Formats: sequence, C-alpha cells, structure tokens
Amino acid sequence: MPMEHNTAPDPHSDLDTGVVSEEARPRGGRATEIRTALQEEIETGKLPPGSPLDERALAARFQVSRTPVREALQQLAARDLVRIAPRQGMSVARLSISQVRAIMETIGELEGMCAKLAARRVDDDLRAQLDAALQHCQDAAIQGGTEEYAQANAQFHEVIYVGSRNPYLADLIRTARRQIYRYRLRDFVTKAQINKSMQDHLKVARAIQDGDELAATQQMMLHVPSGSTGFSEFLARMPMSLFDTEAGES
Repeated sequence: MPMEHNTAPDPHSDLDTGVVSEEARPRGGRATEIRTALQEEIETGKLPPGSPLDERALAARFQVSRTPVREALQQLAARDLVRIAPRQGMSVARLSISQVRAIMETIGELEGMCAKLAARRVDDDLRAQLDAALQHCQDAAIQGGTEEYAQANAQFHEVIYVGSRNPYLADLIRTARRQIYRYRLRDFVTKAQINKSMQDHLKVARAIQDGDELAATQQMMLHVPSGSTGFSEFLARMPMSLFDTEAGES
C-alpha cells in the first residue's frame, strides 16, 4: 500500500500567513509599484525636475533589491519622466522652456475647446455643478491655503471636462496637465493669484451657463496661461534650474 506523503503546510511559508515575501512577490509587480509611487511624486512636484535618483537609496527606501528599482526607473525613462545619463547617473527629467511653452499652448487650446463644448451642451445639472464648484473655490480661498485652492481649482476644471461630454478631449487635457503640473506649483501662492483665478472662474462659468460658446472659449483661453498669454508671468515665477537647457535657447 503506497505511503501517503505529508502535505501539511510549511510553517516557514509566507503564503500561509497571507504575507508575500519579497522573494515570492513577482518582480515585475514590485517594479510597477515603485514606478507608480515615483511617478506620482514626480508629477506632483515632490521630486522636482533635476532631482538626483540613487538606486541604492531607493532600494533601501522601498526595502527591495536594486533590480526592481532599476526596472522602475527604466519604465519612467521610457515615459520621459527620468533622465539616464552615462557617467552622470539618473535624475528627474527636466523640460525645456520651449517644451513647457508648447504643452501650455496645447492645454490652452484644448481647454478653450472643452469650455465651448460645455457651453453648447449645458443643462441644468451642469449649471448647478458649476455653481457648486465656484462655491468650493471660494471656501478654499477663505478657509484653506495653496494646496486646498489648487484642489478646488482642479475640481472646477474637471466639472467642465465632464460637461463637454467628450471623454477623448477630456483625457487629452488630463494627460497634458499631468506632464506640466510640476511646473505649475507656484500658481496659487499669493492671495492676488487666487483672487484672479476666482474672477476668471466666474467669467468662464457664467459664459458656459449662458450657453455662449464664443465667450466661454475666449474666457477660458484668457484664464489658462498658454504659450503666449500669461507665459512671461509664469516663467518669472520659475527657477531656471528646473528647466533643461537647449542649444540656442535663452
């Protein structure tokens, strides 16, 4: 009669306790987790453009070997968020002034189109959502600070993205904004900046609520700094160390 093999769980197995060890965790999955965490820190400015990225320090931080860290950084480099330079190491990628100008110009045009479509398709529900978003901005300006108002501002624009009823256009704007957000962290530092933003929001909202496509487009494009309108003021607030230097670019 054949002997039965002991199939009792291995007391040293992490799987039986619900904990997956670093060795048992899929390497690609760990690299993706690290990439996601670093990408959010880069896009939100917690890791400013030009910040050095040390594999050893990151491995210690995430409690992993250097292999998944290296894979995560390579993934970020493929997304143009990390720069890998021979003999110089790795750092958060900088955008050039002309790249920032081009992205902001694109965002301005897309935001104007989004406001136009929202005005074309406005209904009572969108009107109410815009009023609520305006109130949220006002509350954040009075009771909060830069971060609170930035969040309220993002919510105001998100209402318009959804109100345009063009998901493809909305996703294009969101993607472009994520690329540029780390260069826009000084937008709502002063009360004057916040007050101007609120006045602009009111003009944009009223044009959309009135169904005035032309006015909605114009007011939005005046509100969003583009490659020309408001770009000089934007640039004056930015340390030049955050920008990549291009040949022939001042």
